[in-house]
Amino acid sequence: MFRRAFWFTAGAAAGVWATAKVQRRLRRLTPENLAVQAADKAVETGHRLKEFALDVKAEMARRELELNDALGIAAGAGGPRELPGPSRPVPQDRNNLPTSNDRNEDH
Repeated sequence: MFRRAFWFTAGAAAGVWATAKVQRRLRRLTPENLAVQAADKAVETGHRLKEFALDVKAEMARRELELNDALGIAAGAGGPRELPGPSRPVPQDRNNLPTSNDRNEDH
C-alpha cells in the first residue's frame, strides 16, 4: 500500500513539474516575449558594436602616435602639417597632355 502511494505521489509530482516547465516554455514563446527578447539582443549587440568601435578608435590613435614617433613628427606642433608637393612637375596647359592614342602610337 505504501509502495503504491509513493509511486502515485512521485508520478503526480513529476506531472506537476513537467506541466509547470511546459507552461514556462510556452510563456517564453509568446509574440510579446519574443519581441522583448529580440529587443534585448539588439540592444546588447549595439553595446558590443559601440565597445568595438571605441576599441578601434583607441588603437588607431595609439598606432598614429607610434607612426608619428617613428617618422619624427611632433604631436601638437601647431596643428596639422601640409603634405609635400608632387614629386614630378604638373603640366599647366591641359591641351598639351598626351592622349591614350598618342601613347599607343609610340609602341
